[in-house]
Amino acid sequence: MLAVSMTLPGIALPAGDEFNLPSLGDTSSSIMSRQQEYQLGRTWLTMLRGAVPTLDDPQLKSFVEDLTRGLAETSQLSDRRLAFVLIDSPQLNAFAAPGGVVGVNGGLFLHARSEAEFASVLAHELAHLSQRHFARGLEQQQRMQVPFMTAMLASIVLAAAGGGDAGFAALATTQAAAIQEQRRFSRQNEQEADRIGILNLEKAGYDPRAMPDMFERLAQLSRYDTTPPEFLLTHPVSQSRMADTRNRAEQMAGSGRTDSLNFQMMRARVQLKYEQSPGLSAKRFRALLDDNGGEHAAARYGLALALSRGGEHGEATSTLAPLLEATPDDLTVNLAQIEIDTNAGRLAQALERNRRLQQRYPDNFPLAFSEADLLMKQQQYAEAERAINRLANQRESDPDVWYLAAEIRGLAGNILGVHLARAEYFKQTGDLQQAGQQLDLALQRAGGNFVVSSRIKEQQNELQRQRELIESL
Repeated sequence: MLAVSMTLPGIALPAGDEFNLPSLGDTSSSIMSRQQEYQLGRTWLTMLRGAVPTLDDPQLKSFVEDLTRGLAETSQLSDRRLAFVLIDSPQLNAFAAPGGVVGVNGGLFLHARSEAEFASVLAHELAHLSQRHFARGLEQQQRMQVPFMTAMLASIVLAAAGGGDAGFAALATTQAAAIQEQRRFSRQNEQEADRIGILNLEKAGYDPRAMPDMFERLAQLSRYDTTPPEFLLTHPVSQSRMADTRNRAEQMAGSGRTDSLNFQMMRARVQLKYEQSPGLSAKRFRALLDDNGGEHAAARYGLALALSRGGEHGEATSTLAPLLEATPDDLTVNLAQIEIDTNAGRLAQALERNRRLQQRYPDNFPLAFSEADLLMKQQQYAEAERAINRLANQRESDPDVWYLAAEIRGLAGNILGVHLARAEYFKQTGDLQQAGQQLDLALQRAGGNFVVSSRIKEQQNELQRQRELIESL
């Protein structure tokens, strides 16, 4: 979890002594209730999305969400209303913030070599949430309460944004005089998150040894890199932490699972995104495939996507074919074929495969998003609008869904729907001014329709309440 100190325009926030861990027990609720944490965290999530570039890949989002929710089921987390944000950055980082907000940089896929290592980082972050380390830190700052929490959340945004967002800097500066910013969680909090996280990792069916393995690799990064990743600045990996987690892992019964092909294929997607060109990616994936005698499924998957994105759709199809033949019902492999067909202009074929898969995987987010996009590309706007509306009802807090909804509704000639979708998009990305403007335009479009006008006015009231909450910070 991130909680960093930094210099903001006009004032330096000193890094104070580390927190002293309060006595066990949830006395932090007297400082900040769980509902206050939830509201504050969700408000800041919208602002974070507006401040940093995010990954809009439905498959990556779905993977992180499913894995984290699985970990949450076996965790000590009592409030499992989780929300997610994937930061578009190849740098290693992950964090958890009050209100069940979980953030992952694309770089975590690059640095974790297995699904168990990836899960170990998220298990650690969920432990910070379950033990309410943010709120417990407030016990040392009782007179500051919400202002202290606000500044800690501001530091999350600034760190994720590279410290370049003036609006958040100004907001954090107004709170800076009231707090002594902390650079990182206390050693006790980190150790507690390690111990609880590794227990959760094993309960979820993973090999607990993945956590010390990941820590040891992170320590190597810290040792040889003059500018360590933000994750290492806020989660310093000491010899004692590595030894403690290694000892605990070795004492646990059973090994658990370490990896999955699905994780390795998601990792290949991220590698492809951050490499300089599809051509370079294709060269690397081809070499990896050749080195393994053609038996490296994730390299084959990555090579097929790289070839397609480079315009070589025929070779991409033949490259993916052995995977499709070996696993004809695998969702990720079939989605790769849908992407190849879409890139090649075989839209009807892609849609046919999509709908066949939806019978096997109903309510799957990547498939539903792909269906709406394919229908739009085929100019079947009315059907595309119905598809995206169904998805928006399921994922009403996903700005990428609302962005596509606005585009589809515009092509379908539903101007009122465009304004409402744009309002939701701007609301979910923290631009409340533009959200309000879109609701005003929607109200004008609603004319004398009492039911629609009433719903829009309620949205305006909700937007005003969100403004007041932000102003109170």
